[in-house]
Amino acid sequence: MIKSLLFFDMTFWFYLITALLYILYWLSKKEWAGRSATVMLLVSIVANSMALIFRTLEAGHAPFSNLFESMVFFTWTFGIAYLYLEIKYKIKTAGAAIVPVIFIAVLAASQLTFRFKNPEPLNPALQSIWFEFHVFSAFIGYAGFGLAFALGIIYLVKAGFEDRKKENPLIDNLPSSKILDELSYTTVAWGFVFFTLGALILGAVWANKAWGAYWSWDPKETWSLITWFVYAAYLHARVTRGWRGKKAAYIAIAGFLSTVFLYWGVSFVLPGLHSYG
Repeated sequence: MIKSLLFFDMTFWFYLITALLYILYWLSKKEWAGRSATVMLLVSIVANSMALIFRTLEAGHAPFSNLFESMVFFTWTFGIAYLYLEIKYKIKTAGAAIVPVIFIAVLAASQLTFRFKNPEPLNPALQSIWFEFHVFSAFIGYAGFGLAFALGIIYLVKAGFEDRKKENPLIDNLPSSKILDELSYTTVAWGFVFFTLGALILGAVWANKAWGAYWSWDPKETWSLITWFVYAAYLHARVTRGWRGKKAAYIAIAGFLSTVFLYWGVSFVLPGLHSYG
């Protein structure tokens, strides 16, 4: 456990430094700050990866058995997803808003008492390859939704200045509102695919293996369906009604808030079969 916590502590500080570098790049547009931010993001992901690897070796199973482990995995998927977007779409200044969200997730994980517990044998219900597929796919979906949330917030700020035709050097440094809107849609789309596969389809298969029923209206299952409908409404409205811009951004933000409640709130407020998380 000592090695996994050491690498988690490194992940914590590396993401903090990374977030500050992205903010510095946004404020100053200094190329050295931008290059350093990307390098530090990569270093943070490596440290995050090592924390997961050592936790797996220490536990003898995939690191998904409690809320702390799953949070560490979530920050890993989120960091990789943003790095991919930055490289492909050249949106480095957006990192000033996105990477702090990742750091907040790491900060939240650091406050969990699960962090200080020795890894324990898996609950019998979790001893299934379907559980691992379920969590892995669902968290890729969560990463997509988290990116759409951050991009939606940046879009609202950028579009607000554009609508008022006000110039501001810091706002001008951000990607255009058109790019932000399209990327938010893209991240929701692939997040929705993985969330549907992981949370609903593979989750149902695992539930049948573990509890003998594909669907039992457990609070987490019910909230998963609610969250799925929020994003389904987003995609339907965008494709059929042409909803873009602010309307789409508001739904993307609301969808991620629903996702946060699904992930955190249900475990503490609405305990059920998934309360082990």
